[in-house]
Amino acid sequence: MLGNDQLLDHSHLRPGNKAALLSYTQSINMYRENAKKTKNPEIQCDFAIFLVEAAKPVVDDDTTRWEYLAEAEKLLRQLAARGHGESQYYLGNLYASGLLSKKGKNEFDKAFPLFVQAAKHHHADAAFRSAKCYEDGLGTRKDSAKAVNFYRKAATLNHPGSMYRMGVAEVNGELGISKNARDGVKWLKRAAEAATAEYPQAIHELALLHEKGIDNVVFVDHEYAITLYAQAADLGYAPSAFKLGECYEYGKLSCKQDPALSIHYYTIAAQQGHREACFSLTAWYLVGSPNVLPQSDLEAYIWAKRAAEKELPKAEYAVGYFTEVGIGIAKNLDEAMVWYKRAAQHGDKRAIQRLQGKPMDRPGKKKGSQDDCSIM
Repeated sequence: MLGNDQLLDHSHLRPGNKAALLSYTQSINMYRENAKKTKNPEIQCDFAIFLVEAAKPVVDDDTTRWEYLAEAEKLLRQLAARGHGESQYYLGNLYASGLLSKKGKNEFDKAFPLFVQAAKHHHADAAFRSAKCYEDGLGTRKDSAKAVNFYRKAATLNHPGSMYRMGVAEVNGELGISKNARDGVKWLKRAAEAATAEYPQAIHELALLHEKGIDNVVFVDHEYAITLYAQAADLGYAPSAFKLGECYEYGKLSCKQDPALSIHYYTIAAQQGHREACFSLTAWYLVGSPNVLPQSDLEAYIWAKRAAEKELPKAEYAVGYFTEVGIGIAKNLDEAMVWYKRAAQHGDKRAIQRLQGKPMDRPGKKKGSQDDCSIM
């Protein structure tokens, strides 16, 4: 929500991490006086954002924290009522994130009308958020036609997320739009050109299309697909990084098998919580790779548990097995049974068999063929 949006950077205004509360108070008082002296909404909005940033690190003084947030909310509401687009959008984000709710509730009923108001001022992010609200029924009824209108508005303002959504909708015939792959690909190409770390999805989507092709629209080109996946991975997009990890592990899409590159890309994805990538690292650590990755039962267990905590059934089974036999962790049958039960609840057949008293299927990995992997 709020943390992912492109907001003004106020790091130059923020006191140091070790600054006393007095430093915040002095800075805020000085900033407040300057904001009062001007009628410039940009400066006043800037001050409200500074108040929010000052409130975030205050964790041991609820009174002060909520005073800052209340003052920011009041000022932003005044600016929003006067038609200041950035204030409308920022206040909408605060409500949507739950930051202004003492219960941490996402207040889309308050956020949605603010996004719509800001969108009228040609605010691309606000138009995109309005579209998402209409598509997902957040703070308003679902309305695909209105969602498309706002996506188009944001897309014409070169918003990469909206161009991506329009592209996918056109290619697949979603949101009540007639299927038109040619127009959809045009949107995806525009979105890819404008891609950012926040909106890298269009690059990945184009790569998928170049894997299989679309008759008379997209030609099959595996080498170009790999290039696109790499571009998205460089922006930190976990699905693309995971895809490259598989390609370099198994030699897919004409890639040469390369353990170092496979592990590199799996790691990029795993560090962002991609559960399949976490589990792929488990498999690599179980066997290791000469001059690339030392074999480590402990690391294998750690990465399997990370995947299991994200409810990947085969990882839950693996953690159960590791815990039962003592791979990377001390043996503990009771704890193992807990993991087997979780895996069984999520449909893992080996876990179900183990709970029925049948012999264990030992997780293991034979590199070079995905079909040969019992752990995978």
